[in-house]
Parts: sequence; structure tokens; C-alpha cells
Amino acid sequence: MSSLTPTELDAVYTRLCKTMTQLGEVNAPLFLARFALLAIAHMGDAEAAQRLVDAAAEDLALTEKP
Repeated sequence: MSSLTPTELDAVYTRLCKTMTQLGEVNAPLFLARFALLAIAHMGDAEAAQRLVDAAAEDLALTEKP
């Protein structure tokens, strides 16, 4: 699935986490949404993107918070 090495994947994930920390908790959701849109556009494959959305939501509570 991924052409990234485990080391490269870890480096990107670390940068993602550090960037969210620098932006702060309030801005993290907006940053993640923007990042997701940019990544989806870069992928250029709507079906694959939809499968990734489903995979990312798997095992997470999809209920509304009060």
C-alpha cells in the first residue's frame, strides 16, 4: 500500500504531531481537515480516499457528543 519506508512514515507522522502541537489544540482540527483535503487532492483517487476515510473511522465512536 505505502511506498514509504517505516523510517520515512515515522518521520512524517512525527512532523504531523509536532506541527499540531505548535498550532495548538484549537487549530488542530482545522489543520487536520486541511491536510486531509490536500492529501486527497494529491492522491487523485476518490475511491481510494473513501476507503481510507472508512478505515480511519473504524473502531472510533461515531456518535455525537452532548
